[in-house]
Amino acid sequence: MKISIITVTFNSEDTIEDTLRSVLKQTYTQIEYLVIDGASTDGTLDIVKRYVPLFEGRLKWISEKDNGIYDAMNKGIRMSSGEIIGILNSDDYFTSDDVIEKMAFSFIDDSIDAVYGDVHFVKNTNLEKCVRYYSSAKFNPKWLKFGFMPAHPSFYCRRRIFEKAGLYRTDYKIGADFEMMVRLFRKYHIHYEYLNMDFVTMRLGGVSTRNINSRLTLIQEDVRACKENAVYTNKLMVSIKFVFKVFEVRLI
Repeated sequence: MKISIITVTFNSEDTIEDTLRSVLKQTYTQIEYLVIDGASTDGTLDIVKRYVPLFEGRLKWISEKDNGIYDAMNKGIRMSSGEIIGILNSDDYFTSDDVIEKMAFSFIDDSIDAVYGDVHFVKNTNLEKCVRYYSSAKFNPKWLKFGFMPAHPSFYCRRRIFEKAGLYRTDYKIGADFEMMVRLFRKYHIHYEYLNMDFVTMRLGGVSTRNINSRLTLIQEDVRACKENAVYTNKLMVSIKFVFKVFEVRLI
């Protein structure tokens, strides 16, 4: 069973090597790795090219201007040939070498459409210290109306589901991953499995939490995503998730 992992990059020379290395070290060998670069002007592509021979034909890449991160993700999905598809951001990396192997085992059951787990956050100054742990354990599709979703960097889905439900919406600025979750879980009622496992190490500073304007945009797009998929919510309801994020913070 081939698994396609997609990494979208743009001027990611400071972090992309950690991402590449973590994919290369995975114990599961039937991996197709796609790097979709948005015409970087720094040393990103030099690093990617250095890793191409190490993947022995399993790494493909393109570099061209795109219409944003979700457009680039869609390019990767269209280019991919794996039965299972997932996204690994260019400033993130797999927490352990057996993430894909354990995740793939769940897909032996053909009734499972998607698998997801947990992620944790670190500061770039200390990659060994967890400052926030995002557990997807208690996720239930009914919680989407409150803005809760599985950790997107841990989300792997069968190709047949994307073919039926469609790709990421490019008319969203930062909330298309949430819209995808609402669409898949509430409109298409996918069958899913949670793995009690830390999939991905993420650096703090993502676009959705960069500043107050980003948070406001995210709230607006979360409400829109629910309404466009016939799920009732409002701005106050989807804002509840920010309260719960306080309890994810690790102080020691």
